[in-house]
Amino acid sequence: MDPALYGQMRELEDRHWWFVGRRKIVASWLQSAALPARARILDLGCGTGGNLTMLSKFGDVVGAELDDSAAQLARDRGIAPIIRGELPDTLPFAAESFDCISMLDVLEHIPDDANALRAVHDLLAANGKLLLTVPAFPFLWGAHDVAHHHQRRYRAAPLRALLQQSRFDIQHLSYCNSWLFPPAVAVRLLRKWLGGNIGTAGTELALPPAPLNWVLATLFASERHVLNHGRFPFGVSLIALASKASS
Repeated sequence: MDPALYGQMRELEDRHWWFVGRRKIVASWLQSAALPARARILDLGCGTGGNLTMLSKFGDVVGAELDDSAAQLARDRGIAPIIRGELPDTLPFAAESFDCISMLDVLEHIPDDANALRAVHDLLAANGKLLLTVPAFPFLWGAHDVAHHHQRRYRAAPLRALLQQSRFDIQHLSYCNSWLFPPAVAVRLLRKWLGGNIGTAGTELALPPAPLNWVLATLFASERHVLNHGRFPFGVSLIALASKASS
């Protein structure tokens, strides 16, 4: 991610509708994940720490972050220890150290996503859970992806195959941010057709007026009521909950 975006993210991620809605969906899935009491949780690619408070409700959390400036912003929250590490080879943890690992919009940043997932598998205890989100649909690629140093966007079937090849049993996988998919597609395609002259990557992190922000956060978060029982066939993102396979 461009370093200038970290400060902007720290200012917005506690209030912006997208972060608020995603946290509520993730929390809902973790509630159904049957984690042990005081689970050992690793937030991989924790960024500036916006998810640490939510995750700490489910256990003892450690954050891992490659970028020093982002890691310091996360430490400044005073919620969890933050270590510097990078997938797949430079995380200072023993095998089977965690009951749950979250990767919230992280996997798309990693060049070798397959080896990264195998490393995550090794860090999980028996029956440990992986909860991840990634951006969906390659045709939505745009300036936002470039500014955030994404390597790719995903479709459901290849992501499912990738998780299975990395020895995960998938409990649930679905598209999300689906209610707002049509306007998101329209905006992304319009920017692409007009050569990126409509807005910038940073505008997607801009905080809307408070009433609109509340409406969008409520709308996005309401998807958890569908996702707890089924799945969406399309969306701006994908979310998956998987267990470490025994063999």
